[in-house]
Amino acid sequence: MAAEKFETSLKKLEEAVERLESGELSLDDSLKVFEDGVKHAAICSRKLNEAEKRVELLLKQRDGSFSREEFAVDDTL
Repeated sequence: MAAEKFETSLKKLEEAVERLESGELSLDDSLKVFEDGVKHAAICSRKLNEAEKRVELLLKQRDGSFSREEFAVDDTL
């Protein structure tokens, strides 16, 4: 699967929540939507963690300068 953008996954997660809250889905459909929502929640969480690491790396410079450093990303999610 190609890497999804944070905004795309967040929108899909919001849609899943709306569908589940509607109460109009069958049990099987609810489980499918819930599973998809969990997948998108994990993507959003991973993207937010990556962004936090990048910000920490930028702020870590002691001489007041900003630089970009690469960091390892765990793609197992």
